[in-house]
Amino acid sequence: MTDMDMILDTLRSLWESSGFANVAEPGQILMILIACVLLYLGIVRGFEPLLLIGIAFGMLLTNMPMPLTEGRIFTPELWADPSSIEYGRILKEGGLFDIMYIGVKAGIYPSLMCLGGGAMTDFGPMRANPKSLLGGAAAQIGIYCAMILAITFGFTGQEAGSISIIGGADGPTAIWLTSKLAPHLLGAIAIAAYSYMALVPLIQPPIMRALTTKKEREVKMEQLRHVSKKEKILFPIIVTIATVLVLPSVAPLIGCLMLGNLFRECGVVDRLSDTAQNALMNIVVIFLSVSVGATTVYSDFLQTETLLIVLLGLLAFAFSTVGGVLLGKVMYKLSGGKINPLIGSAGVSAVPMAARVSQKEGQRANSSNYLLMHAMGPNVAGVIGSAVAAGFLLAVFGG
Repeated sequence: MTDMDMILDTLRSLWESSGFANVAEPGQILMILIACVLLYLGIVRGFEPLLLIGIAFGMLLTNMPMPLTEGRIFTPELWADPSSIEYGRILKEGGLFDIMYIGVKAGIYPSLMCLGGGAMTDFGPMRANPKSLLGGAAAQIGIYCAMILAITFGFTGQEAGSISIIGGADGPTAIWLTSKLAPHLLGAIAIAAYSYMALVPLIQPPIMRALTTKKEREVKMEQLRHVSKKEKILFPIIVTIATVLVLPSVAPLIGCLMLGNLFRECGVVDRLSDTAQNALMNIVVIFLSVSVGATTVYSDFLQTETLLIVLLGLLAFAFSTVGGVLLGKVMYKLSGGKINPLIGSAGVSAVPMAARVSQKEGQRANSSNYLLMHAMGPNVAGVIGSAVAAGFLLAVFGG
């Protein structure tokens, strides 16, 4: 073999092992373009960047063409049958994202995100005005409306339950439930959920203005009462006991959420509270976002049902906003005009963005209005409400 032949063989081997020679489907190219668009939205437009950037980059990597002899960063075949997943085989044969995805499938990452979320959340406004729990409950109506619509469109019960939880506007809860009921839809549902959370300031205001009168939006509410330290400490303990007794399936989410809040309020574990809010939360966000993005393999993601999921997610979110506002109008009537119905829209658990939208709309109608703390009541109640809804759906469809 001449030197020229050796050079040509080397070049041929390099070409055959490159991604350029292993583009099997146009779908791979399309998914890479979609990933770039999502990166643009996260970086330039600021659409939930903490998670969307990781999801988009995971999507980019998992759809890169590469020869099978080199191994794959994510192997969908290892997860094809949820009833017979072999974790030993995944650790031996799986790629980097397969190993990271175990944390999603086992519910570890979403639960740890709830731990951090609980440590960052002040439930004081809800405790100061217990009626705000009703706002958080009413805003979950979008979940059940979307579930019925999804079943009507031909989705299975497990798929419908996973799609409908987008209406709760709680990303970790949506990921947790979907990983249990319909893991093949995880990428589409995660992207839809976090996209709509980022679009709260665009989606909610038109609905809020359409359902309320200017007089209702102008209502100024009284200052909330002071919440004692004893109440703050007892709250997470009581909520955990009451909720888990009724819905044991939701114990991982509610338990971690309330433990994080107990870290925050008890005053004797500031280091743990700080770790949960910052270091732990940041690490988990990286692992969760990238591994969720890795599930968006082109052969599964580029389906008509993906567009339908995005549409149903939007309807779920809109119905949740409608439910919260309508409950707010009922409370306005029953209170003799003392409750501003705008705070009901904050019942979705996009904390604190939904509460800020209520504040902005209230000030738009009355410049001296200050609804933020009042809206935080139903807002944080929505966090609990969406977790309870997820537990209910898991109990119904998880068997």
